[in-house]
Amino acid sequence: MALSSEQKKAYKRIGHHLKPVVIVSEQGASEGVLAELDRALNDHELIKIRVTVGDRDTKQTLIDELCKASGAELVQVIGKMAILLRPNKKANPKLSNLARLKGL
Repeated sequence: MALSSEQKKAYKRIGHHLKPVVIVSEQGASEGVLAELDRALNDHELIKIRVTVGDRDTKQTLIDELCKASGAELVQVIGKMAILLRPNKKANPKLSNLARLKGL
């Protein structure tokens, strides 16, 4: 699912106001991190994660691995933050960041 530039712009606008819900450290994509990432994407659809690793190449590799493992689409990476998207057809409108923050 490739995002158009207009879609990315809209998701970046929403993601800017989010706080990170998953923090990934030097241990990388452990089983617990993947479980929490899956839960967060199911509930919120659009999330911000913080990746605190040493260098840029390692960070980008880890983000790509997380996207592939979770089936999420990468919207944006700025510094240590990444915004991920995985639409959910049965999302709870009270939890979904896409439904709650659509007007931004």
